[in-house]
Amino acid sequence: MASVALLAPSAAHAGARSSIDLPAGPLGEAIVALSRGTGASIRLTDPILWQHSVRAVHGRMSVEQALEKLLAGSGARPVALGGDTWQIAPADRPEPKLIPAVIRLPVEPPTPDIVVSASKRDVRLGDFPGSVTVFSGATFGTVGPAGSDAIANRASNVTSTHLGNGRDKLFIRGVADSGLVGQSQATVGQYFGDLRISYNAPDPSLQLYDIASVEILEGPQGTLYGAGSPGGIIRIVRNDPVPGRFEAAVTGGVSTVAHGAMGGDGSAMLNLPIDDDKVALRLVGYASTDGGYIDNVTTDRNNINRTRTEGGRAALRIEPGAGWSIRLGAVVQDIHGDDSQYADKDAAPLTRASPIAQPYDDLYAMGEVTITKDLGSLRFTSSNAFVRQDVDERFDATLPGGAPRLFRQRNHTSLFTTENRLSRSMTDGFGWVIGTSYLNNSARITREIGPVDALSPAAGVLNRIDEETLYGEVSVQPLRGLTLTAGARLTHSRLAGHAIGDMVGLLPFNFQGDYTAPSATSDSPPYQVVQSFADIARVQHSRSETKLLPSLSASIEPARGLILYTRFQQGFRPGGLAIGNNLVRRFRSDRVSTAEMGVRYDRPGDDAISLAASVAYTDWHDIQADFVDSDGLPVTTNIGDGRIWSFDARVAWRPFPSLRLEGSVVVNDSRLTRPDYAPLQFFRLLATAEKVEEQLPNVAELGGRVGVDWHQTIGPYDLTANGWARYIGKSRLGVGPVLGGKEGDYVDTGLSVRVGRDNYGVTLSATNLLDTVGNRFALGTPIDVIRSTEITPLQPRTVRIGFDAHF
Repeated sequence: MASVALLAPSAAHAGARSSIDLPAGPLGEAIVALSRGTGASIRLTDPILWQHSVRAVHGRMSVEQALEKLLAGSGARPVALGGDTWQIAPADRPEPKLIPAVIRLPVEPPTPDIVVSASKRDVRLGDFPGSVTVFSGATFGTVGPAGSDAIANRASNVTSTHLGNGRDKLFIRGVADSGLVGQSQATVGQYFGDLRISYNAPDPSLQLYDIASVEILEGPQGTLYGAGSPGGIIRIVRNDPVPGRFEAAVTGGVSTVAHGAMGGDGSAMLNLPIDDDKVALRLVGYASTDGGYIDNVTTDRNNINRTRTEGGRAALRIEPGAGWSIRLGAVVQDIHGDDSQYADKDAAPLTRASPIAQPYDDLYAMGEVTITKDLGSLRFTSSNAFVRQDVDERFDATLPGGAPRLFRQRNHTSLFTTENRLSRSMTDGFGWVIGTSYLNNSARITREIGPVDALSPAAGVLNRIDEETLYGEVSVQPLRGLTLTAGARLTHSRLAGHAIGDMVGLLPFNFQGDYTAPSATSDSPPYQVVQSFADIARVQHSRSETKLLPSLSASIEPARGLILYTRFQQGFRPGGLAIGNNLVRRFRSDRVSTAEMGVRYDRPGDDAISLAASVAYTDWHDIQADFVDSDGLPVTTNIGDGRIWSFDARVAWRPFPSLRLEGSVVVNDSRLTRPDYAPLQFFRLLATAEKVEEQLPNVAELGGRVGVDWHQTIGPYDLTANGWARYIGKSRLGVGPVLGGKEGDYVDTGLSVRVGRDNYGVTLSATNLLDTVGNRFALGTPIDVIRSTEITPLQPRTVRIGFDAHF
């Protein structure tokens, strides 16, 4: 993945003294290192100055003093822009003696160079061939609780299922498999800084408190990020601990949901300097309650789908000197939903009739160690993390006219990942990165089904994967404005899985694993009955696979700020074992290949207008998708080959300094060109499925968004307002006639107004202004998916009043 980030996500006080250790080399690299080490925001846009050689700077000094030493003899000087931001500007020249007075018109400082930091080698946006989107952390910091749903509301190219916070799936660029969560890996890679959030678990919807930015890169991104990124990457950039300075922040608010209950939220942040400018600790804690709005007419309970979220983060930053930096961190979050948020399609709005409650829990924890070392023009990075995610879900499995029944599924996932890389930033027409990584992921699904007070174990499965990778990428500029990039990733995976639980069922005769069942004949059916735990122990599968993922790209800058680019890249997801009709099945790895062309215009220093557009063709082989078996339970399988045409365009216009207008449109045309799963072939041969059956799921063919940002100073206070409207077009729940539930075709809206100063303010915000019901997701419980009687309405109009303060 690549992502967009300013040179510094957080800034330091202008007069604060820090321990500075900058090696000799290009000025641009020294500026990046100084910004990282101090938290200052430093703007450098002159490409000639970027490559200017500077001497090493060492000692305890302020940012201004360090800049003066770096710029000595360069013909440039540091200019304080207010707050904690610096601009590198040409040095003042003496005024001609014959001119008695010189009138200088105020000039707005140019916009800082944008760096594609998750290219893993700090490529400037002007040199990067790809579609990127970035949102400042301030976008989410004052409007209350915000998770992945808030990202999707801001980015028209990101969509999500809506089963509930902590158990959804995200999609980018129309690369979507299904709305169910099974054993297949996600199509979108999610990262917290350099660290992978999950592998094949649901989106944990980590809350966006104390965030520097959220960055989105359209996929595939197989070369740099490997498996699980065929659709793209979403990267959350946190605010780092700041040595030598105390900081604190608090937010809070209360909300009310139309036709529903009250809610509330609060958060706090502390930045604690421990050892002058060498060690700092940053703590973040938060809690929120979302008021329910679904009524259950069977149990006579109202607002049953209340959701509570609690979490926190801790980060310890250590700067021992000599270019070393060490970060230790932890993330913990728990989401509990009292009940599901679906309603009955043919009942009164926001109501359903179910005999039992369907609560769920998502407990997420991550520990990390990140080490970096600046080696002149080179940079070494080691990122290591351990992740544990436990999702416990309960679904109504009551049959029509029968006694209440419950289906319970628990997904226990553990992930260890380590990556070590050496990179050279793209500052003088040549840049590269080479790295290795190792990943171990274990995913265990257990199931129970039966009467509420007497559940019986059902078939379960355990999948393990060990993945070893070597990757590299290099960029050159043979001509001014022309950048050529090539890369490759070699991945060796070892996959193993076996059935677990008390299973008495059938094994497919063509199961490819250590267990081989007899072939089908007229006297022998194509299955074998499992009669004992001894048989279950043999229901296992293991294999190894090696994949090479190449990438090629080119970009050219025919005019300042105008970038034309083209690229080719691949991605994949490994296979594994899944359960269907109480059978253990093997599903194969899938692979995507994407060719893309695009254009961007964003002239530094001139933000009156910016635009970006791209068109891409994706060829998808052996698509993994989560289907539904005859018992109504999710099963992962390969459903065939498909293709996706996608187009997206974004434009932003600032007609006045205080007003910014933006709009975007996304078009996806996806088709399942060669169905491979038997039920799909059967219905296609019978001609009972219309062409819409071949559309890939959960991504609308058409979507768009418009937004407006307005700012006005009123005396000592600032008034800011943001409004948006987003259209989600028609889509379907899954592939094939069984998952044919229609969804989408609605407009969502939002508005927020803040009054205050930089360090405190009061916010009034509202979502779903039109109080639209709509249907975000055509699934409530997988047991009832065949009847297609369920919808997931939008959360009704919600109004929140809150405050924020920074110290």
